[in-house]
Amino acid sequence: MNVVAATDKASGRDGGSGRVRGAVRAVGRALRFPVTGAARGIRRVTHAHGAGESGLGKLIELHAVNGAGDVMVTVALASTVFFSVPTDEARGRVALYLAITMAPFTVLAPVIGPLLDRLPHGRRAAMAAAMLARALLALVISAAVASGGLELYPAALGVLVASKAYGVVRSAVVPRLLPRGFSLVKANSRVTLAGLLATGAAAPAAAGLHALGDPWPLYGAFVIFAAGTFLSFSLPPGVDSAKGEDVALLASDARRPRDGQGRRPGLRSVGPAVTYALGANASLRCLSGFLIFFLAFLLREHPLAGQSAAVSLGIVGVSAGAGNALGTAVGAWLRSRAPEIIIVTVVAVVLGVAVVAGLFFGTFLVAALAAVAGCAQALGKLALDALIQRDVPEAVRTSAFARSETLLQMAWVFGGAVGIVMPLDGTVGLLTGAVFVAAGWLTTLRGLLASARGGGCRARVA
Repeated sequence: MNVVAATDKASGRDGGSGRVRGAVRAVGRALRFPVTGAARGIRRVTHAHGAGESGLGKLIELHAVNGAGDVMVTVALASTVFFSVPTDEARGRVALYLAITMAPFTVLAPVIGPLLDRLPHGRRAAMAAAMLARALLALVISAAVASGGLELYPAALGVLVASKAYGVVRSAVVPRLLPRGFSLVKANSRVTLAGLLATGAAAPAAAGLHALGDPWPLYGAFVIFAAGTFLSFSLPPGVDSAKGEDVALLASDARRPRDGQGRRPGLRSVGPAVTYALGANASLRCLSGFLIFFLAFLLREHPLAGQSAAVSLGIVGVSAGAGNALGTAVGAWLRSRAPEIIIVTVVAVVLGVAVVAGLFFGTFLVAALAAVAGCAQALGKLALDALIQRDVPEAVRTSAFARSETLLQMAWVFGGAVGIVMPLDGTVGLLTGAVFVAAGWLTTLRGLLASARGGGCRARVA
């Protein structure tokens, strides 16, 4: 009898402790679900349609991490260089920032592509190095922000160079990770959209961290880029293969001998359509750099009617981001249909909107120009990717991406420099931006339309 009672008592204790453990596990699962559920949902989206099997899903996730880290650094630098001082002083500080960071970058940028051409077997390591460099430089900038030291400027230059090096390698990697049935433009659309969504999600977090103190967004950037360093090595080993690759020459390089013996290069030009498309995209990128800096100062000093400076800048920023996301989504839908016509059309639309916004400067038109410019930049870049896919042989495609990215960044730097020195007059400024677009459109219109009528060219290998 006593034995039975003891047994019942023990089983009761075991049953009670088991119920407690079950309740604890249930609570733990409930607490983890928002994180694990969101992670599983993101993984399903990024790995859909064969992207998981090919490895493209891993690159999509890595690019999202890259976008989140970049926006953390951007918020920290903007608050330090731009928002913390009066407008007149801010123009001088931003001009100094451009002189110390962007000017050297225009010298270094042409070297990035050829340098990375020499590292075809170490693309994962190159992407990891770019992430790690930005993680460490974020800590350097955080110390400079706290102390007001001049090391902020060379560290910011290092972040910019590392960011563009990552972008060049990422463009070179995408063709190696295409799922079956994917076009290059669709793959790039998916990667770019992931970066935009991550940027939009991380921006409020960066603002919240900034409320804790100026260095805190940079601490967040350190954590994000450190995670990206490890994530870079999760890409498939195939991205490090250089089988069948060679160095692409743009039209301006076509007459340059490969060695000191005067021999012709083994590869001819990538084709006139790509060169014309690159020129048109350069005009859009130039407009982007111009609008970022010009409108930042203009709207701070002369906000949109009935709005504060912060709200005015927010309207333009949200419009540009929404336009960029829309252009990326439309590009994925259009795929590689008539890329020349896409470029000609979007540049013409931007030109028209810029002229109208300049002549009838107002809240709606400024927001519309920001949205249209963002959409056109995304669509134009995706169409350029499609042309590189169509006209450049696989053996030289990755190198062509590297060189085009470098030239587009240099155009952005030029536009930003002009935006700094422009007088704060909305009409004059936006019409100046329209001149940039018109120059790119008119000089490339005939060549792009001729290429579209001819159905494109076949890249030739000598």
